[in-house]
Amino acid sequence: MRVIGDDEVAEAYASGRTTFMGLKLLVAPGALVPRPETELLGTTAIETLRSMNVAAPLVIDMCCGTGNLACAIAVRLPEARIWACDLTQECVDVARGNVDNLGLGDRVAVSRGDLFGALSGQGLEKAVDAIVCNPPYISEKRLEGDRAHLLAREPREAFAAGPYGLSIHMKVLKEAPVFLRPGGVLLFEVGLGQDRQVAGLFERSAAYEAVSTVANGEGEGRVVLGHSRRS
Repeated sequence: MRVIGDDEVAEAYASGRTTFMGLKLLVAPGALVPRPETELLGTTAIETLRSMNVAAPLVIDMCCGTGNLACAIAVRLPEARIWACDLTQECVDVARGNVDNLGLGDRVAVSRGDLFGALSGQGLEKAVDAIVCNPPYISEKRLEGDRAHLLAREPREAFAAGPYGLSIHMKVLKEAPVFLRPGGVLLFEVGLGQDRQVAGLFERSAAYEAVSTVANGEGEGRVVLGHSRRS
């Protein structure tokens, strides 16, 4: 899987545009430039939702950034309704711009808040078919070391995830069952080498079953998913 470099990030911010899953999207400082590797999470979510045979799936895009996953899912699944959330106003503004530009405003809503707190009062409890999440997953130590260059142009909030790079995964995994319907699915992007750790978090929780990992073309596990238990 191709990884974009610092020059491509700078070019994306300079032009205010990037491409993700064939969609032309807006980008701006304060929101992470969507990466090609995240397309695996998008395609896996779409394929999983199709296999569930839900007529009008309800989807949450947690840590939505520019709204790239929410928009891609909405375009590929025209009956889906999606709630996208992020912590920062910068991300929310860019995501709303992309939703508007793609004419998806009737099916994609973007909210600001701390994880699922952004969805309070929406009536989504035990109703959601899928939650996709591309959270920050780089440890604080690495951001001070070999990944420090990432912070030159992009926001720290898009990368920092505690001492082990898993703090957001852990919070989302704990809170998601309140919103997932029985049999609904939670899908994460994970960093290189984190797939076994995140799969272990799923398996140690009583709330999930049918945990699996999806690898990229190089055989690296980059997506981990689990289904909400049916009973």
